Amino acid sequence: MKNHKEDIDKLIKETLTEEEAKFYKELEEQNVLEMIFGLFKGKNKWLMLLMNFMTLVFFGLFIYCLVQFFNVEATKELLKWGLGAVVFLLGVSMLKVFAWMQMDKNALLRELKRLELQVSSLAGKVSK
Repeated sequence: MKNHKEDIDKLIKETLTEEEAKFYKELEEQNVLEMIFGLFKGKNKWLMLLMNFMTLVFFGLFIYCLVQFFNVEATKELLKWGLGAVVFLLGVSMLKVFAWMQMDKNALLRELKRLELQVSSLAGKVSK
């Protein structure tokens, strides 16, 4: 059974100019590391740096609360440090979910650009 995706990609690359083919090559699917490093490119690079810094801060505070939790004996103190640990762990989790959502958004944008390029290529081929 032939892979139709490869056939379609081959047809598209044949109709593109050299510059368009280079752009199309950049839009190919990325692995996880490329997607993670892709978060730090573009207009929102500063936001992702801030989010990662805050993730480290929250994780450090989570560890501190956890250590304090195991060092105290009073029930009230156990509740206080345990609740603090849960809150900071939730903060880390939410920031990580935000980063994964941004990676998904970037993948969707890349696919939309591929579709636009394919439609443009097809429109150019039909008009000739």
